[in-house]
Amino acid sequence: MTIKECKYYQHLDDEAVKCLLCPHHCRIARGKTGICKSRRNIEGTLYSDVYAHPCALAIDPIEKKPLYHFHPGTTCLSIACTGCNFRCLNCQNHDISQATPMQVEHYDLSPEAVVALCLKHKCPGIAYTYTEPLTYIEYVIDIARLAHENGLWNILVTAGYVCQEPLRDLLPYLDAANIDLKSFSDEIYQRVSGGRLQTVLDTILAMKDAGVWIELTNLVIPGVNDNMDIIRRMCRWMVENQLAETPLHFSRFFPQYRMKDIPPTPIRTLESAKRIAHEEGVKNVYLGNVH
Repeated sequence: MTIKECKYYQHLDDEAVKCLLCPHHCRIARGKTGICKSRRNIEGTLYSDVYAHPCALAIDPIEKKPLYHFHPGTTCLSIACTGCNFRCLNCQNHDISQATPMQVEHYDLSPEAVVALCLKHKCPGIAYTYTEPLTYIEYVIDIARLAHENGLWNILVTAGYVCQEPLRDLLPYLDAANIDLKSFSDEIYQRVSGGRLQTVLDTILAMKDAGVWIELTNLVIPGVNDNMDIIRRMCRWMVENQLAETPLHFSRFFPQYRMKDIPPTPIRTLESAKRIAHEEGVKNVYLGNVH
């Protein structure tokens, strides 16, 4: 398996390294990986185990990302590698997001090959999706740079948990992003996903300031993050930060992974969330996973 040295880390004593990609700042001993399971310390150097080894490829309608206001009616080449720096108890793609590269079959595709595949199938853009693309950011940046050179869009579907320096390196190549804003409660972020809210908010605002087209998704889980006061604060934050026109997708939860004992979200809960969003001034609100 081809590996590539990671860009964002520092050397420590005893051949350990400190990863600087996301706020976890994993201290990784020799032979071990960080929380994402895809960035490995080999003899004191941090490598990406998944570079050029995607585990999933598909051609999707852009609305599936979901992006409703960015070139609707078009398709994108979706690509994913194993790994995630969150541990969401409800993860619908846990078979690849919570797996190591060695546990999942993969393709061998250089950045040039990914772009060529996109052009071959006449897709106007590439979506980095399904898992957490920021955990294989070196691969994403290399593909994205070539994609722009060939007139293709780059779309990031992400939980947004990343440090500002690596994000700044990626932003010039991003055209659109859907960010999963899991809750407007830091306590819920820590308990359900293993992360912090403020980092995600910083990512959203950095993308907005860079001119990236943004849409937000909030998966509403019964008894977890369906508190309407919290949802109201989230919508108010959007409006206060000039995101009133940003499409907001309230998505319906179905039992998954380690939350199989929680029932699906009632439709009326999503309708209440949508009403609150409109009351607070969010203009474009959609309900997802509702047929």
